[in-house]
Amino acid sequence: MNFEDIYCFFRNPPPLYLNQELAVCYILDILLQDDSYGTELIARLEHESSTYRLSDTVLYSAIKFLEANGTIVGYWKKVEGRGRPRRMYQIDPEWTAKAKELAHFWQRYSSGHPTAKNTSAFDSRALSVGS
Repeated sequence: MNFEDIYCFFRNPPPLYLNQELAVCYILDILLQDDSYGTELIARLEHESSTYRLSDTVLYSAIKFLEANGTIVGYWKKVEGRGRPRRMYQIDPEWTAKAKELAHFWQRYSSGHPTAKNTSAFDSRALSVGS
């Protein structure tokens, strides 16, 4: 390593990989806009951001978490010109308000604003449907 390496790192830093908490909020942000599927979620993040990336492992772990909690629903969609159907995801209508709340955390994080100091929004009681 030399000093030029350090300057190069800060001129062109490597992408940051999302953890599961950020991935959940990112997924909800995208699904509030339209239904989507796994590889599109990864590609869209890479296309829209030079800063962030999402691994398959974290993505599908976050999707599994969201499905297990009833936040999102998966369905199969046949795509013309594609041999097998795609697994699409959408937000359960009962979760729309909470999805917007969590998506806001991603929006603030990704736009460079500090994350909320008040973490009460993440209180498990606050995340139950109908609260």
